[in-house]
Amino acid sequence: MRINDKKSVCIRFGNRHDVCCAPVTTCSGGALRWVDTCRYLGIYFVSARSFKCTFESARYKFYKLFKAIFGKIGRVASESVIMQLISSKYLPVLLYATEACPFMARDQSSVSFAATRVLTKIFCTRSISGRY
Repeated sequence: MRINDKKSVCIRFGNRHDVCCAPVTTCSGGALRWVDTCRYLGIYFVSARSFKCTFESARYKFYKLFKAIFGKIGRVASESVIMQLISSKYLPVLLYATEACPFMARDQSSVSFAATRVLTKIFCTRSISGRY
């Protein structure tokens, strides 16, 4: 099997994840790069002591989708229509791969903050302190 050395990368997990590694060369003579973060099937992996994923890209896409649609329909559509759109279109983008990857407390708070932020925008609510 031929490996495309321009698209393929190497990532390392475990106790020695931050140690410099020797270059990996393919049969055709190309060298694979060592990276700290890589994407596979839309999931972003991070080099760490244990297997770890990052959900920053999913959160960014979630906000981007929400802003694109909410900017068009804004206050014209009812809250129930917007909530149906969020649950059917946006949440799957935000929660993609959460079953397969380790979901840390930090990731959980990041995802819940994104969802809460969107709900405060839809229902025009703020806390007493003035922050969302």
